[in-house]
Amino acid sequence: MTTPTLLNTSLIASALALAPAAWAQSSEQSQSEVRKLYSGQMMPDEQVELSRHIDRLFPTRTVKAAAEPHRFGQRDASLEDFSLTHDGVTYDIYDFMALNRVSGLMAVHDNDVVFEQYALGNTAQTPWMSMSIAKSVSSTLIGAALKDGHIESLDDPVSTYVPALEGSVYDDVSVEQILLMASGVAWDETYADPDSERRQMLELQLEQRPGAILEFMGGLERAADPGTVWNYSTGETQLLSAIINGAVGKSASEYLSEKIWANYGMETDAQWWLDGEDGQEIGGSGLLITLRDYARFGQFVLEEQRAPNVLPEGWVTESARPHEIGGEEIEYGYSWWPEGDNAFSAVGIFGQWVFIDPDNDMVIAMTSAQPKAEAFEIVPVTQFFHALSDHLAASGAER
Repeated sequence: MTTPTLLNTSLIASALALAPAAWAQSSEQSQSEVRKLYSGQMMPDEQVELSRHIDRLFPTRTVKAAAEPHRFGQRDASLEDFSLTHDGVTYDIYDFMALNRVSGLMAVHDNDVVFEQYALGNTAQTPWMSMSIAKSVSSTLIGAALKDGHIESLDDPVSTYVPALEGSVYDDVSVEQILLMASGVAWDETYADPDSERRQMLELQLEQRPGAILEFMGGLERAADPGTVWNYSTGETQLLSAIINGAVGKSASEYLSEKIWANYGMETDAQWWLDGEDGQEIGGSGLLITLRDYARFGQFVLEEQRAPNVLPEGWVTESARPHEIGGEEIEYGYSWWPEGDNAFSAVGIFGQWVFIDPDNDMVIAMTSAQPKAEAFEIVPVTQFFHALSDHLAASGAER
């Protein structure tokens, strides 16, 4: 067994202070850190430092925030009597924060902030990597493009909006099948395996050749007919970014600002990873966002479910429900995870969550530094959030 090399946190901090382009294109240390992150081979303080500064690993594009942010109300709720018992062990809020290495946790009930806590040195102003929450953002932009008429139908072939995929394995795959990750194209999402397609995609991102990932996706092999199997694929959401660009005629970052970030009232500019200088957004990861704007995104989606304005009627409900694929019900929507009892989540590896519970009018946002990409949590997050949502909603009803 090979022992991972221990790294000097001060060296990481110094390297992260470099200009983004210089750090991403010329530093072997940058490539090493990204690979170690995905392989789950980082010390806790190193991972925390990296999670705050992912905009310095790759070139990014700014997602402009609003001049006047969406305002939450403020109502403090006590959690001193709250706990969850799982497998005979009882956990309170302190256990949850500590054991799951939470860096920020925020709950919004009826548009009031009822709990907000930071840890690991974070504050309300600290941005944090989003990873696969970007998938849910990208899928939401597809809904906006459909509402705006940029996309005529979800049944349209991907190649209608991404001509570079004409004649490829994706030529007869529909936009909806991409949203559902049901293209039938072969893909291995194993983050820690250097030979998986997910890691091959990461290597192409490290090369910083605009369009290289799209070319890679077009050259993949077919494993099944479109619409017959479900297979989680970050590559599929790279295609969502390309569809947005082709359909709307703007970058995903610009469209995100226009439809949500500036339009709804995000407080802080976000940064989104690109596949190269002035290239295309990485549709499935790499958004750098503050915790309060994670929560605002959840609140936006909750409000759109009830009174659609930016998104089509019924879009959020359709995005958040299980879908039948190949005769089997799959607990996955349009890049959102159904959580039972009408709740649903956007989830990112290493522990970012936007949990939305419409029945309780609740949004819970969380950032954390879990050590492994593959479902590493000591206190079960979904169960904890359901219990916390019920507790806070009941406390609010008693006020």
